[in-house]
Amino acid sequence: MTEPVDFVVAIPARYAATRLPGKPLRLLAGEPLVRHVARRALAAGAREVWVAADDSRIAEALEGSGVRVAMTSSAHASGTDRLAECARVAGWSADTIVVNLQGDEPFAPAEGIRAVASLLAGSGAEMATLAAPIEDAEMLFDPNAVKLVRNAHGDALYFSRAPIPWPRDAFAGDRTQLPAHEAGTWLRHIGIYAYRAGFLQRFASMPPGLLESIESLEQLRVLEAGFRIAVAPTPAPFPPGVDTPEDLARAEARISAG
Repeated sequence: MTEPVDFVVAIPARYAATRLPGKPLRLLAGEPLVRHVARRALAAGAREVWVAADDSRIAEALEGSGVRVAMTSSAHASGTDRLAECARVAGWSADTIVVNLQGDEPFAPAEGIRAVASLLAGSGAEMATLAAPIEDAEMLFDPNAVKLVRNAHGDALYFSRAPIPWPRDAFAGDRTQLPAHEAGTWLRHIGIYAYRAGFLQRFASMPPGLLESIESLEQLRVLEAGFRIAVAPTPAPFPPGVDTPEDLARAEARISAG
């Protein structure tokens, strides 16, 4: 039996979300969204769960939830910067495994959170993340669904908003469906990460790369700098996160439906 991996979870929670202002405090089934996410992290068995917040109202909403709050600067450009400050506040050692669970994932499966921590521990890579199969052409062509390709060892080669890999012959005639004989080839990135606290600080200190700037995908900074990102299939589905009012309504319906 595999020994459980010791890890912590850090959840970036920014009040001034662009598409859903006040997102961490938006009510879902009568509770602030951030409390749902914190509950998922606790269910995964993390040694510590921290929320990296930028507004005291988020801290107030988490009182009695069993998680700790790091009040971080509202000037951070990214969630990675916010988590790097959280790690310093928490005082984690450089080799502590940190799982970055996005603050808009109220249905994140505990198995997935544990899996990305175990992947980092076992792979020797600087970062780890998860992926799921893409089963229809609509998702493949959706720029909001990030795609990735891996090498033979399971490490990420590239992340893109564009359809990758591109089946030249099949798409020359029909782009409405995926070639059946190549099922399982296309992967959707799931935005959960694990890294050690020391690499998190290094990541946050690196200047943005050209590819990151073009694709607006922060993880490309790591690949462009020559570091490894291990990728594994998620052991359980990650339902869509909450990024818009419509997403929030769908999440509410999901909970109502049990």
